[in-house]
Amino acid sequence: MGFPPLYAGLLGVTAAQRLAELAWSRRNLRRQARSPGVAAASRRAFAGMVALHAGLIVLPGLEVLWRGRGAPAALAVPAGLAWGLAQALRYWSLQALGTAWNVRAVVSSEAGIVSRGPYRWIRHPNYLAVILEFLAIPAAGGAWIALLALNLAHAPVLARRIRAEERLLFRIPGYREQMGGKGRFLPRRR
Repeated sequence: MGFPPLYAGLLGVTAAQRLAELAWSRRNLRRQARSPGVAAASRRAFAGMVALHAGLIVLPGLEVLWRGRGAPAALAVPAGLAWGLAQALRYWSLQALGTAWNVRAVVSSEAGIVSRGPYRWIRHPNYLAVILEFLAIPAAGGAWIALLALNLAHAPVLARRIRAEERLLFRIPGYREQMGGKGRFLPRRR
């Protein structure tokens, strides 16, 4: 059967997005140089996160190549739709954060508190998008081994990063009052 062309496209678009996001992040960090913040993750932790995101593109592709076929349409289509939903949420989040967004999770109190866009309801919509991607990308190719391995490796890395970032965010005056009652990934009932 070979490598599914649509799945190759999904992996290629994801890789291109990650490269573009790195460039956008560098620009934002240069703009923030006048009011530097504190990074939520060490260089080593950040390198681990980069490796996992590279693995998200490479490992499912290798598994699909090894198996010689992709996922059945009944799985590939819903997984592709979940990937599309993750992209919409990701770029809505990035748009809301504007120049404050960066891949290193550098938090500056001068950037202010963002409570527009998806941040009206949850504290970490971008991380929710990442979680959806880590499920959808391997599933869209039927790469079960990669799905399991990547998510088992990613969960503790993401959890540490979120805890570190929240320690910094909750030090910003007014953040706890404005964002503390919101759920991390899902809206809370009032």
